[in-house]
Amino acid sequence: MPDSSRALAARPQVPAADQTLRVLSYLARQRGPVPARSIATGLGIPRSSIYHLLSTLQEHHFVVHLPEDRRWGLGIAAFELAGGFARQEPLARLGRPVLAELADRTHESAHLAVMHGRDVMYIVEERAPRRPALVTDVGVRLPAHLTATGRAMLAALPRAQVRALYPDAAAFADRTGRGPRRPGELREILREVRVRGWASEDGEVTLGLRSVGAVVRDHAGWPAAAIAITWPATEAGDGADVAALTGFTMGAAAELERRIGRG
Repeated sequence: MPDSSRALAARPQVPAADQTLRVLSYLARQRGPVPARSIATGLGIPRSSIYHLLSTLQEHHFVVHLPEDRRWGLGIAAFELAGGFARQEPLARLGRPVLAELADRTHESAHLAVMHGRDVMYIVEERAPRRPALVTDVGVRLPAHLTATGRAMLAALPRAQVRALYPDAAAFADRTGRGPRRPGELREILREVRVRGWASEDGEVTLGLRSVGAVVRDHAGWPAAAIAITWPATEAGDGADVAALTGFTMGAAAELERRIGRG
């Protein structure tokens, strides 16, 4: 394809819709309401166009204007979209075939979890044949700092948010007598996860079982979920076996990222 044709194909077919969606995505990535000039600068859109877009979005309640602060933030209609997303469970629907394939390839049980405060909540579990029963059934919550899925997601969060979740020793639940019990211990575990790119746990959720997990990031780089597989600690004992299981798990996480539109 000639360069001119390729450039033409890359242009959005509906520029106004493209700019509107870019504004909403930009606001969703901010920690709070922002001035219109910041939106214009951040997106490279003329300020006059930004004001027109914001006014239209405000009419439909997708954004709100805070006149005293001269800032703009997401509105109730955007919140309703998030509620619709949760009700339709696309993450679980898109993740289920990915986990089924992961379980088939590894012959181990796989699960998909999301963060819920200081817990992880499991939304999909794919049980491999003739493998031990797990506590990670759909709807079950477990302490995030003890699980491979939780550690994978915590390592992808801003450090300030992790400190807010785990300010002191009282924040650390225990299941088997293993695992971090103080903020400093958790920080070291998460540092290792960031370096390696994957998380693990060994008997901290259930004695005799091990897990590896990988984060699933959304289009903004935020940890949307995590995938993990679990196996008996007496099996897959050497480094090559664990490396293979980890590779399959990271590949499944990358595939789910592609499916939810990270790009």
